[in-house]
Amino acid sequence: MSNAPTVLFVCVHNAGRSQMAAAYLQHLSGGAVEVLSAGSAPADQVNPAAVAAMAEDGIDLSAGQPKLLTDAAVRSSDVVITMGCGDTCPIYPGKRYEDWELEDPAGQGLEGVRPIRDEIRRRVGELLDSLGVDRA
Repeated sequence: MSNAPTVLFVCVHNAGRSQMAAAYLQHLSGGAVEVLSAGSAPADQVNPAAVAAMAEDGIDLSAGQPKLLTDAAVRSSDVVITMGCGDTCPIYPGKRYEDWELEDPAGQGLEGVRPIRDEIRRRVGELLDSLGVDRA
């Protein structure tokens, strides 16, 4: 059994913001954090512009698959970070919740996704600091 904290990223389609955040947290924590992501209404695939933007930073999202948000995912998480999913995320006492207000990359090209990606990376760094996890 791991002592690593579990972080769940949630957005509507689980195709952009939450996928990028999960990939950054996995990458920057070096596996010291268990990372989940899900969406309240998952898309069929990860946003190609998000895949391209992350590839520019050396992270491959091409095999990513949007997943449906489940009660079990929320229950198993220590930290739940929402990104525009509204009231669809169940709330449980004792969990840490944060809402990251970020522009939705859906329908945007690579130029529009880059600043969203960069802001997500910055926030993931702050999250690692708050969890007391060194960056890999």
